[in-house]
Amino acid sequence: MRRRDLILRTGLLVTAIFLRPSRVSALGGNVLNVGAPAPTFKLAGANRLQPEQTSWSLEDYRSRWLAIYFYPKDFTGGCTIEARGFEALHPEFLAAGAEVIGISADGLDDHESFCESEGLSFPLLSDPEGAISKAYGSWMAPYSLRHTFLIDPEGVLRQRWVAVRPSGHAQEVLDVLKNLQNKTSV
Repeated sequence: MRRRDLILRTGLLVTAIFLRPSRVSALGGNVLNVGAPAPTFKLAGANRLQPEQTSWSLEDYRSRWLAIYFYPKDFTGGCTIEARGFEALHPEFLAAGAEVIGISADGLDDHESFCESEGLSFPLLSDPEGAISKAYGSWMAPYSLRHTFLIDPEGVLRQRWVAVRPSGHAQEVLDVLKNLQNKTSV
């Protein structure tokens, strides 16, 4: 490699390390910026505690905090661990004035079965074409990627997690939620 090429590559690497891009690029596209309005959505879904409700939208959660976690597939190891984590802490999320929803490309029948088998008390929404997953930068066809977004009561993105590890993730989201709430109440 010529010296000039080496210097150019080194410069690009240093620039990439020390300059923060305005948008985070990850598998799945550009992930939303913290402080940006959350993309709106209206998706069909399943919730074993509200079987009469057939769709959910971002507007349904206005005036409450919302943790949206995108995940690849019902009944898989990592997705089951993540869902169980959010379920175990769901009462604490509710006590903190927050709701939880999961979004994947799975269909309603899969979501209903998964909610029932895991005893989930929060909704799982179906995004089969990945339109909402794409809007959040969490889509690699044919799956949603494991990203999580924390949205405040005004619909503004306050925290994001990209390519999360399922084990312990729900606790991390809850801790950040409480920290953000403490900062805004001061």
